[in-house]
Amino acid sequence: MRILAVSDRVIDKLYSGQARQFFPDIDLLIGCGDLPFYYLDFLTSAIDAPLVYVRGNHDGGPQHGVDGQEWRGVRGGVNIHGRLVARRGLILAGLQGSMRYKPHADYMYTEAEMRRVVAQMVPRLLWNRQRLGRALDVLVTHSPPYGIHDRPDLPHTGFKVFLSFLRLFRPRYHLHGHVHVYRQDEVVRTRYEETEVINVYPYKLLTID
Repeated sequence: MRILAVSDRVIDKLYSGQARQFFPDIDLLIGCGDLPFYYLDFLTSAIDAPLVYVRGNHDGGPQHGVDGQEWRGVRGGVNIHGRLVARRGLILAGLQGSMRYKPHADYMYTEAEMRRVVAQMVPRLLWNRQRLGRALDVLVTHSPPYGIHDRPDLPHTGFKVFLSFLRLFRPRYHLHGHVHVYRQDEVVRTRYEETEVINVYPYKLLTID
């Protein structure tokens, strides 16, 4: 399976009529947050692949397309925050947002708040493990795990509960965005237990057997 994962920045090469030429034969699009809905909608149409996504900490408030129409979600995609979904043989789960650094802001969470979201997913994860032999294949988040690809400032600190999640449910991949990468020597792929953690900013092409 060929997966195109995107986050945080609109890329001209993708937001063009040549997107499918640059990235042919994509089986699944994954959005890791902080991207305009019109961009994600364009990608799923131009590349002709299904989309799953989570929102980022900057995705609060109404979004508008180029025609001025208000968008409440991506018309061609599925928001997987707090959910488990199956796509073309893969089991995916999603968790949106970042660490809370503004009170009452949308798509921001304290560690305790994020733990409560994760706890609601546990019964389905355990059911998958018992019935299918694995809880999930890909965890999709906006923020990284604590201590992996994150930053010391609160807005870019990762969630500790994500580390517990990876240890307990052992997905093959954890895809995240949120942390912008500006240097070629910056670490964007890290092995943690049985999971490969990947910062997809601004996009990554992955092949999963």
